[in-house]
Amino acid sequence: MKNARNKTSQTKYVLRLYVNGSTLKSEVAVANIKRVCEQHLKGRYDLQVIDIHEQAQLARNEQIVAVPTLIKRLPAPLQRLVGNMSDLDKVLFGLDLRKRE
Repeated sequence: MKNARNKTSQTKYVLRLYVNGSTLKSEVAVANIKRVCEQHLKGRYDLQVIDIHEQAQLARNEQIVAVPTLIKRLPAPLQRLVGNMSDLDKVLFGLDLRKRE
């Protein structure tokens, strides 16, 4: 059991947050997800913030239909979270950092 827990604590997270420019909702989402990452994934995450206006092709490729959208690419399975990332329980559950009770 200890090895499984140690492996989980070393897992690298690859995250993409799609936002709409510098709107208030996007800025709140960026701040919220950065805070979650620093508190729960410190030193083991790669967060890329993508403005859908500057990189529209990436947004089309990912089939982004609403922003802000967070995509957890790694570890599997791929997860999508939509919103300003203010619901900590929802974000932690979506990142597989907390199990639903």
